[in-house]
Formats: sequence, structure tokens, C-alpha cells
Amino acid sequence: MNSARLSVALVGTFLLMGHPARPQRASSYHLLKTISLPPAPGGDEYYDYITVDAEARRVFVSHGTEVVVLNADNYSVLGKIGGLTRSHGIAIAKDLGKGFISDGDSRPGATVQQVVFFDLKTLAVTGKVPTGQPDTDAIIYEPVSKHVFTFNGDSHNTTVIDPEKQAVVTTIDLIGKVEFPAVDGRGMVYDNNPEKSDVVVIDARTNGIKARWPTAPEGAPTSMAMDQKTRRLFSAGRGPQFVTMMNADTGKVLASYPISAGVDAGAFDPGTRLLFVSTREGMLHIYHEDSPDKLSDVETLKTEYGAKTCQVDTKTHRVFLSTSDFNPPAPPTEKQPRPLPTPKPGNFRVLVYGR
Repeated sequence: MNSARLSVALVGTFLLMGHPARPQRASSYHLLKTISLPPAPGGDEYYDYITVDAEARRVFVSHGTEVVVLNADNYSVLGKIGGLTRSHGIAIAKDLGKGFISDGDSRPGATVQQVVFFDLKTLAVTGKVPTGQPDTDAIIYEPVSKHVFTFNGDSHNTTVIDPEKQAVVTTIDLIGKVEFPAVDGRGMVYDNNPEKSDVVVIDARTNGIKARWPTAPEGAPTSMAMDQKTRRLFSAGRGPQFVTMMNADTGKVLASYPISAGVDAGAFDPGTRLLFVSTREGMLHIYHEDSPDKLSDVETLKTEYGAKTCQVDTKTHRVFLSTSDFNPPAPPTEKQPRPLPTPKPGNFRVLVYGR
């Protein structure tokens, strides 16, 4: 373990030990498979979100200038969607037979900010829609309006796209940096706002902001998942570091639990009622939704440093994460006082956890 990984792990251990022990449920989640993948074209080892199509048995993995598509059962590479600048999120619309990739770059001088459309069966690119918004990052499909929403971090807004017309409908100012969203299947879109430490509620039928709900004691909310049946949101933040259970109709905070550093993603499995929260520190926090008002701590698994992004296969209940080996962080600067380690080219991999 290099010094960067050791320091992060020690900090996370201290944080977790600083809280009273909580009752835990037995779990047998463990590493099943490590899938090594070659460098993305151009050498950009950046990686972001993972999306699982449980019905079609496909796993979409963001990786630099491409999205890698894996077989969810035998983990073979089914194909790649290339020609991207820097892939972030992947959304799918089964009813339209289409997939969408947010392809945006937050690096200085970046000019490509777009959504790339592809055919779910063939994986062929079928169109591109520029958003014109720097840092086009998270993306989600909302089934009532049948619109695609991108969440543009540095731009503090969301771009709404009509996938049938392949055109931008509107851009909504969300007043603060935005992160990962969720939809309730009834026309509401929820998004984390780490600058305001709240959740923004958007009515997809009017494209208007309906409410803003504070996430305290959680701060800088980043990851988001939802149980649509019980109408519960699970938002997790980076400072203070908590995962929070919220009522999706009123915004009431029902419960909060401490987590490790650098949370980036969350996933809820309705079949097992398990919530998974992954962090950059290399921890996978697992909770069980005992009731609409209570989570219980199942366990915290040590994965690998950088495995901050996760998604669950709701058919097999397996969890997919991605990471790499890392270079030491660059020296601090005024603009970047706390630089993070950077991925080493040629070491990207997907981790599969299951029972």
C-alpha cells in the first residue's frame, strides 16, 4: 500500500471508529471477480459512473474516451462506444430503445459538452446533442416526460433534452454545483446540491423547481439512490460525511449514518432492500431498509482505493465498482489545495462483489 492509500485508509478508520458501534446484520458479500480492461484510446484513464441493464444483462462502464459494455453474467466485453471526449454517466430508456452518454470535460479550455445517443441493441451511435454547459456530468432518463436530464456541475444547472427530437428543451438554473440525481417514476427528479447542502426537487412536467430540502446533518451531498416503492431518498455527502434517509414527498430527514471519505455513488436493490454506498477511500457501506423510517447497518467492506462508483444488478444482486492504480497526488496549489491521486494508465479494472 503506497503512502497516499495508507493515509486515506487511516483517516477513514479513525472516522468510523469515532462513532458508536451499531447493530449489524449478517452478510456474505465478497469479491467475486476482477475484470481488467485495457487503456482507453488517447490514454485518458478517467472513469465515472456505472449503469446496469439487469433485463438485457449488460453493464455500461464509463472509461475515458469510451464506454465499455460488459456481459453481466460472464463479464466478457460485448462492445464499446467510442469517439468520446470524457465519458461520465450512462442512462437508458428501454421504452425508446435508446441509451445516452454524458460526454463533458471540466478541464480548462474544453469545448465538447454533449449527450451522445446510441442504440441499445447495436450500441451504434445515432446522434449527438450539444448542451453548451461546462462539466456536463451526471445524466438520467425521466419516464413520464420522456426527457433526458444532464446535471452540469460547473454550470450549476440541468439541461433537459427531448430524445425523440434530439434537441434541448430548456436549461434550469439550480443555483449551486450539482451532483447525481434520482427519479421517482411519477414525474419528479431529485438532485444533490453540494454547495447548498440540499436536495433540489424538479417537476419534469413543468421543468420548474418544486422544493429545496436541507440534508443536515449530512453536508455536501453527492450520491443519490431511491426506493420508489417506499418513496425514500438515500443521499450521501462528503462533509459532514453521512448517508441520509429522506421522505421523497416532504423532504423530512428520517435517519443519518456516518460513512467514510469521498462518497461518489449509491445504489438501492429493491429485491433485497439493501442500500450500497461507495467511497473513494475504498469502502462499500451496506445498509438494510428495515422499514420506511429505518435503516440498519449491515457491514462495511474494504474494497480498493478509488472504487468510488458502484451500481447493483437487481437480478443477481451483485455490485459492480471500478477503479485503477494511482500516481501520488500533485503538489498543492492555490486553485487545488488538496489534489487527489491520479489514475495510472493501463490499470483500469471493474470489481464484482456478491454473495
